[in-house]
Amino acid sequence: MALPQNYEQEQEQIKKNVLSRLKRVEGQVRGIQRMIDEGKECQDILVQVRAVRSALQSTNALILKRYLMKCHAESVNEGEDGYNKLEDVIKVLTNFLDG
Repeated sequence: MALPQNYEQEQEQIKKNVLSRLKRVEGQVRGIQRMIDEGKECQDILVQVRAVRSALQSTNALILKRYLMKCHAESVNEGEDGYNKLEDVIKVLTNFLDG
């Protein structure tokens, strides 16, 4: 079983997207800090906190997608039956969901 031709491109695109999102989140967090320093309304601050949380959840989904694609690719390239990689994925997802 071979990997799709665009595998590397897709991995790189997801990586760029994740980094872009994280930079945006960083800016949002700095904005929240500024709002607190300036004594802005609590409700306005909480709206921004919710936006950051939502952005991080979207970023988490991309990171997990990239990780799953990588595990699958390694399994295919190494000719594994996939069980060991599946165990790795289960550990990551369990830790993610517990945390």
